[in-house]
Amino acid sequence: MARKIWVFDTTLRDGEQVPGAKLNLYEKVEVAQQLKKLQVDIIEAGFPASSTGDFQAVKAIAEKVGNTDSLMITALARAVKSDIDAVYQSVKYAVNPLIHIVLGTSDIHVEKKFGKSKDQILDIGVEAVKYAKTLLPDVQYSTEDASRSDFEYLWSTIEAVVKAGATIINVPDTVGYAIPEEFGELIFKINDRLKNVNDEVLLSVHCHNDLGMATANTLAAIKNGADKVECTINGIGERAGNAALEEVVMALHTRSTAYGAYTNVNKKEIMNTSRLVSSFMGLDVQVNKAITGGNAFAHSSGIHQDGLLKSRDAYEIISPVEIGLEDMELVLTARSGRHAVKNALGKLGFQSLTDQQFEGIFAAFLALADAKKEVYDHDLYVLVENYYREHEKNQDMRYSDQFYELVDLQVISNTAFPSASIHLKKGDQTIKGSSVGDGPIDALYSAITDVCDLDVKLMEYHISSVSRGKEALGKVKIQVECKGNTYTAKATDTDIMKASALAFINAINSIIVENLILVD
Repeated sequence: MARKIWVFDTTLRDGEQVPGAKLNLYEKVEVAQQLKKLQVDIIEAGFPASSTGDFQAVKAIAEKVGNTDSLMITALARAVKSDIDAVYQSVKYAVNPLIHIVLGTSDIHVEKKFGKSKDQILDIGVEAVKYAKTLLPDVQYSTEDASRSDFEYLWSTIEAVVKAGATIINVPDTVGYAIPEEFGELIFKINDRLKNVNDEVLLSVHCHNDLGMATANTLAAIKNGADKVECTINGIGERAGNAALEEVVMALHTRSTAYGAYTNVNKKEIMNTSRLVSSFMGLDVQVNKAITGGNAFAHSSGIHQDGLLKSRDAYEIISPVEIGLEDMELVLTARSGRHAVKNALGKLGFQSLTDQQFEGIFAAFLALADAKKEVYDHDLYVLVENYYREHEKNQDMRYSDQFYELVDLQVISNTAFPSASIHLKKGDQTIKGSSVGDGPIDALYSAITDVCDLDVKLMEYHISSVSRGKEALGKVKIQVECKGNTYTAKATDTDIMKASALAFINAINSIIVENLILVD
């Protein structure tokens, strides 16, 4: 009989730890709403003790998304009272809240990271679980760096926290060190002992991809008794990322006889979720990525094409329709009207937009449609993302007179004398400047830096196309350094020079906001 595997999505916590992938509150709630449509079992909404913004985002998700018995909302806490309190105070608004505690068990973590004895660390973990149980009935305990831990100490920790009240035990391969055979054996041994202690406790795994084996290790764990898996959309996360949710889910579905397990995930929402996360976080999905990559269902070989024309299953083990792809994409123009745009947004998962939000996005759609004639699905994601970012900026008017806004620009590109002129606004001030450079972008950024009077150094500049066609939106993503800190920003426009300027100005405004908050 097939077993149900619980799916714990940590895109909004581990996934957001990718440099430059920070989401604002509105974007976090939108992603959480989409994860709810995807029908994951648990959403890890963030790390509320890390900042006020993260606390508020977790609280908003608990209130707006966690209003159903079928979905658990959790957040991460270190094994300290203040962290556990922050999780409780933010997730308690959900119908089904969970406290997630993490503490290392490997010698490296115990001795080098914490500088304590194994007995001390074990006692800290037990006390943390006991305290969390006074707040909520469901507590998950993660034995960080479990795959490099001494097994008997790892088991002693698991046994102790289960007796203290933990309802889920999570076994992480924190640094992606494990290989499928040994990780499967580890889970088998833990599962065998755990079921004898308390057979109602769920056994979970959390695998990283440093050696490219996160999905394989996760599947090996399922074969050996794991009840729950922790994943991220598109496999994003710390360093090389986490096990990709879509890969684990589709492997269990496609090879169901091999694994004898299933998930409740709505597979038709996989592509919508992938695209939403990619757009909001500014993290492109590699084209040859399994399941969600642009080439995952593309066939260029003549032999393959011939076989596919004769029978789709000759070279496709998964139908693209299963994950929410369609053979034809609806193309919108300025003549499409509100109904068509609202329908297209709904198909992409944006079904809860208010009238005010829709009108703001529709106005941006009309401007874009006039500029590029045809608007595709990827363009709509960008329009929604831009609306949320602009909406967030308008919420805090304390700093409105400190932000720089682009009024106009002129860039001259030639081999002899590349130059740029810039026209900005800052509150009631009008600021103009010009500069020359080694190339047009260098000239443009030099002009902006001069008028903003900040010591900003460009570290990385990346430009890509958001959608297809010669009139596609260009996306510019940059990383700058100021006073030893790095800031990532991005912007999109059909004019790549304008997008380049907007991205740089967004980075400068981020620097300003951070400095003003520190002063406050």
